[in-house]
Amino acid sequence: MTITGIITALIIGAIVGVLGRLVVPGKQAMPIWLTVVVGIIAAFLGTALARAIGIPTATNGIDWRELAVQVLLAAVGVALVAGFYGRGHSGRRRPLVR
Repeated sequence: MTITGIITALIIGAIVGVLGRLVVPGKQAMPIWLTVVVGIIAAFLGTALARAIGIPTATNGIDWRELAVQVLLAAVGVALVAGFYGRGHSGRRRPLVR
């Protein structure tokens, strides 16, 4: 994978993470940077899964079925991470001075 491919994958992963978060109903108690990380992981895993089930990933233009797999994985990942993250964090920052 080239540097351009990696940068593109990171950008697509960030978009996939945000789309995955939009698909999950309710409010997720997790920061946006964590959503982006989940999206990047889902983008890489989604491409691998799409290839494994026979969806062509090297096409001209946007691979809609591959993108659907990535967003589905991102939605599952966001739901799981939000569930775990929400238990330990109240969403409020502690003051620096007490």
